[in-house]
Amino acid sequence: MIRHQRVAANGIGFHLATCGPEDGPAVVLLHGFPEFWYGWRHQMEPLASAGLRVIAPDQRGYGESDKPGGIGAYALDTLADDVCGICSELGHERFAVVGHDWGGIVAWHLAARAPERLSRLAILNAPHPATLASYALTHPLQAVRSAYVGFFQMPWLPEMALSANDHALLALALTGRSPPGTFDEAALAKYREAWSREGALGAMLNWYRAMPLARPLSQQIEIPAMVVWGDEDPALSSGLAEAGAAFCGACEVVHLPGATHWLHHEIPEEVNALLLAFLAAD
Repeated sequence: MIRHQRVAANGIGFHLATCGPEDGPAVVLLHGFPEFWYGWRHQMEPLASAGLRVIAPDQRGYGESDKPGGIGAYALDTLADDVCGICSELGHERFAVVGHDWGGIVAWHLAARAPERLSRLAILNAPHPATLASYALTHPLQAVRSAYVGFFQMPWLPEMALSANDHALLALALTGRSPPGTFDEAALAKYREAWSREGALGAMLNWYRAMPLARPLSQQIEIPAMVVWGDEDPALSSGLAEAGAAFCGACEVVHLPGATHWLHHEIPEEVNALLLAFLAAD
């Protein structure tokens, strides 16, 4: 059963969805753009059934969590510190982390910034932040695929575009390349409700606008790691999986040839089996 609560951490308030035994090993699920905790609905209860305490926050700026103003409030260090603060408030000094998209970028950074807090790191279709610029320079197709990031740097125009026609472009980002039915109308209604919250679009875009403030960390990650990649991702080249794994001492890389960026929605049973095997390993 999924429970909901609020906690104060790192100076703001967060909405959390949790399930599983409170004394179980903690695993934090970090969503990406343009999702919120609901993006993990297919993973939460299967992980909890294995005895894990599952914590899925609305990250800052998203869903029902606070949406502080200013680009600086969304710097990568701050986003990583949010996760540590949330877990400290819940009484977990060590925890595993699973991140998708921007949530995976935060997870990569957290593993380098605070490795003593993490037990395991699982990444779903998210590049290591230290690889983004260099990979795009040597892989022109990735540079083309990342062009939207430049658009997101502009003031107010992206907010107008993404809110138009009941957030049609954001809905298309979810449904455009995923198999029909992956995101049904009931799910899209929940996303539209989240995107419609006051200040949400600006806060979500500020994650991108704060990218120039990031200080990517390149030290080796020594905790056990796994990268799972849907190879049909239209925005992120599959080679980014190995580029990120190169920063790890021990990292399993799993390619899923038929899956897109939204792999945990499209083939949840397969993704859940990979996560359960990895998180339960000795």
